[in-house]
Amino acid sequence: MDFTPTEDRRMIADSFRRFLADKFPAERRNEIAYEGACHDPDAWGGLAELGILGALVSEEDGGFGGAGFDITTVFEEAGRALCPEPLLGNLLALRLYAAHGKADRVEAIIAGAERAAFAVDETDSFGDLGEISAKAEGDTLTGRKTVVYGGQAADWILVAAKSASGKLGLYEVKASDAEVLSYPMIDGGGAAEIVLDKTPATCLSDDAEAAIEAALDAGRLALCAEAVGAMDVLKDMTRDYLMQRQQFGRPIATFQALQHRLVDFSIEIEQARSIVIYAAGNLETGDRALSVAKAKNLIGRAGKLVAEECVQMHGGIGMTWEYAGSHYAKRLIMIDHQLGDTEDMLRKVMALTDISVAA
Repeated sequence: MDFTPTEDRRMIADSFRRFLADKFPAERRNEIAYEGACHDPDAWGGLAELGILGALVSEEDGGFGGAGFDITTVFEEAGRALCPEPLLGNLLALRLYAAHGKADRVEAIIAGAERAAFAVDETDSFGDLGEISAKAEGDTLTGRKTVVYGGQAADWILVAAKSASGKLGLYEVKASDAEVLSYPMIDGGGAAEIVLDKTPATCLSDDAEAAIEAALDAGRLALCAEAVGAMDVLKDMTRDYLMQRQQFGRPIATFQALQHRLVDFSIEIEQARSIVIYAAGNLETGDRALSVAKAKNLIGRAGKLVAEECVQMHGGIGMTWEYAGSHYAKRLIMIDHQLGDTEDMLRKVMALTDISVAA
């Protein structure tokens, strides 16, 4: 089987990599991520001009991509640059808008004129759609959503809430109508708490659970690809550091124990890359949920290993704010906790394969 990227995807990857290198060098990225709003409107406009957002949606829905490999192409480059822009939140919103025929909103987001986010998790129902307590009351919503990725920069919030029929519905809320409590996450990404108190809302569907699950799986695949990009960079940084650091009159890269450790986690990265390819190929098939859950589980374990090994092999410098490696390590740990961590995904794999474990 040939896994060589298509010419279009290579062009997207190359142009996006150059754009990110220009817009988000390490110091500028940290300034936006930790001192700003985790979002640069000028950079977002340039990103839209490149067509990056259009790559996340199919042609029939107004974009020019939308397949699993289009998503991984974009997010792997985002991971390589630690891009602070709210790509994940807009990916989730785009997939949901497209699934519900909201062509006008899809077009506006792709053009960079509007931004959106998806509010699904709650404090008491994190990762469990069945326990969501936010509810629709006529044309309003009441509830509180937590850790809404990209919510700090969104014009529109898509909200998962219980409909009058008791099923999981999807509703659109204008961000200015809700109470939005913005904050940066520990890895520099932006998020928000969304407080809804009889907030005006438009119902897109009163039974949207299948569409929500599909969008979340697309988001999980994106996070997996982002982790692969981040791990690649961190591996290269570690190898270069081992070549430069001298001990006993020679580079520590010549020490066999460190060579073995570098090889071990390099193998883990290649396994992670392979399972991302596997999941991307199954995103539009009946094996989507299982494939993505397997990938997210493995990525969580590999990302933690790579982050810990690289910090340890760098020594004290690997934990400093000024060194970019520490920020890559933080991002890898955070990716494991977004949209379901390693244990959540293991439970999902077990449920989907009908495996039970005695208590």
